[in-house]
Amino acid sequence: MSSPAVPEMGITIYGCGEDEAVLFRDLAPGFGVAPTITAAAVSEANVELAISNQCISVGHKTPISNDTLLALSKAGVTYISTRSIGYNHLDVEYAESVGICVQNVAYSPDSVADYTLMLMLMAVRNAKSMIRRADVHDYRLNAVRGKELRDLTVGVVGTGRIGTAVIDRLHGFGCRILAHDSFPQTAADYVPLDELLQLSDIITLHTPLTTDTYHLLDRQRLKLLKDGAFIINTGRGALIDTDVLLSELESGRLGGAALDVLEGEVGIFYADCSDKPIESERLVRLQKLPNVIVSPHTAYYTDHSLSDTVENSIVNCRKFESRKQQWI
Repeated sequence: MSSPAVPEMGITIYGCGEDEAVLFRDLAPGFGVAPTITAAAVSEANVELAISNQCISVGHKTPISNDTLLALSKAGVTYISTRSIGYNHLDVEYAESVGICVQNVAYSPDSVADYTLMLMLMAVRNAKSMIRRADVHDYRLNAVRGKELRDLTVGVVGTGRIGTAVIDRLHGFGCRILAHDSFPQTAADYVPLDELLQLSDIITLHTPLTTDTYHLLDRQRLKLLKDGAFIINTGRGALIDTDVLLSELESGRLGGAALDVLEGEVGIFYADCSDKPIESERLVRLQKLPNVIVSPHTAYYTDHSLSDTVENSIVNCRKFESRKQQWI
């Protein structure tokens, strides 16, 4: 006897890239979902696309204003699945106050963890300077020798799924590992944050961006870092006071930084800016430094994680709709 067909539900997917759209169209029918897909980020101007669809899926690349959340609520939206781990692009409390539940998605932590280790190795081996010189056929050795991870102490700030995956990888390099988290979740040598900053040769950030963690590395804490220390950030740009970081890097006190995220990245990252001036002075200054690597918030972007993100966004909407039917 065949199982009963799953009743179809509609989901509006906002801010959907071409690669995501292919996955949504392939996966949605198997979950009994009819997707309405738009490349445009959700805004007051396009909330009508969500009318009759109580669940929507949104990207993390564009902030969502409270006015837009209110307009979505008035259009009948009761659930938002954000295709990201972080929530800092929308006000979750305000959404709840207007009757909208917001949830994130889980995806493979290996994507960001692998990328973090790559950035870490590139930073301590002066890869940016070496590659730039090789590109112009200057094959001399760097004036500064690289470092080996086994000789260093790495401080991991935030030990959720991604931070834990980074720690797992670091064990293979034989380095000393320190960790900090308000809620320790894995087997690690946990220490207070200030102690971690003072003892670590490399600091890597994997904590969510909240009001409590905004500028977690502020002037006072950045001054605690060892001379020659490296900072790796694949979390959120505003975890670091970028102006102070720039000062420390330009003075030569710090060894370098590898930043996949940056304060003020919205409107720059994910766009082709090759034929126009960059409005972010911070970004321009950072990219001029030979010991700073900048990439455009791409650590999560792998085949595996993108498939996870799309599927789990659909599943989240389906689960919410099922629970809602049980409440009725």
